[in-house]
Amino acid sequence: MNSGQDRVLRGRLVTGQPAADILDDGAIWLAGDRIEWCGPASELPAGSPQEVEEAPVILPGLVDLHCHGGAGHTFSADPDGARAVAAHHAANGTTSLLASLVSAPAEELMVQIEALRDLVDDGTLAGLHLEGPFLAADMCGAQNPAAIIDGDPALLRQWLETGRGTIRSLTLAPETPHFDELVSLCRQHGVVPSVGHTAATAAQMRAALEHNPGGTWSATHLFNRMPPLDHRRPGPIAVLLETARRAPDSMVLELIADGAHLHPDTVRMVFGLVGADGIALITDAMAAAGMSDGDYTLGTLDVEVRNGTARLASPDWTAGAIAGGTSRLLENVRRCRDWGISLADAVAAASSTPARLIGNDDVGMLSPGRRADVVVASDELEVLQVYRSGALQQPAPKERS
Repeated sequence: MNSGQDRVLRGRLVTGQPAADILDDGAIWLAGDRIEWCGPASELPAGSPQEVEEAPVILPGLVDLHCHGGAGHTFSADPDGARAVAAHHAANGTTSLLASLVSAPAEELMVQIEALRDLVDDGTLAGLHLEGPFLAADMCGAQNPAAIIDGDPALLRQWLETGRGTIRSLTLAPETPHFDELVSLCRQHGVVPSVGHTAATAAQMRAALEHNPGGTWSATHLFNRMPPLDHRRPGPIAVLLETARRAPDSMVLELIADGAHLHPDTVRMVFGLVGADGIALITDAMAAAGMSDGDYTLGTLDVEVRNGTARLASPDWTAGAIAGGTSRLLENVRRCRDWGISLADAVAAASSTPARLIGNDDVGMLSPGRRADVVVASDELEVLQVYRSGALQQPAPKERS
């Protein structure tokens, strides 16, 4: 399928590969929906288009593994709303997106999976992520505690079969009943088990990983909704950091680098300990991403957004749990760079690492043969143009005030 004309972009080239050199004078040749060539501009091959478009910074299309919505919509049993969410994030640089569904009654989740699976099949979404409902009730955060249930392999099998291979990730707590059976089902269906929303001790987390060797894991928004890292009670975080440091191919840690969920020093620490090949930057975005402050919902819960931070509605706003993010992924990449993380590593953690985690080797990096997903950004990492499968996306909306 040729979904766009051939073109050459020339500028500062960031390929998405961790620790790779940034080409200050690089070029990329887009041929239809594929990348034909990329490298130093001085080595642009014969036969490429004569007209070259100057671009300040060239990045791979970003990959967000944890997103609940944006542009006023939440992922649910609403395909039109889901398309609007995907289009909004694509216009802002995220060309591959998992639709995250919060905990809900079993039949409601089934309906949502049925409604969204066709959007994965047609390429609108990169897959589905079930964030629950097999979580620790006391760590449910901004999820409805009434929807949290014990691990149920039969129920999970129904969802996976209904998803027809579109479910890519499942968040579950290690202490939920039948944890090992749930992980085994994930492995059988090509789903990445993601540990999170957990009150597990360090010993429980280590046992959960050791009892299920082989395969890839992730950690759902590390630090958030799990016991804090304490010098006498290290909790799950110490084990997750150690595992990702030792074997980044088998453990990837999600980080919400939006300035609200994590302190910049915490983000810098994880990059320093683990490296970009063990980190997936995510947004955890909800409906208010790209919107103004105001009242929204997440699942069945009311949310109030003030100064760009979403919290469960409460008489004392500061007492409400943080209810997802309001950033787009490129904004979080920009924050990481501003916090002192190298641009190459920040981009890799938002592109090639998450793409590798879900086994999608067609996106996440600028290299020949891959899908022509490209972000053209200013030196300040503001979106200028976005190509998805070589097709220019609608201009990104102005930043909210």
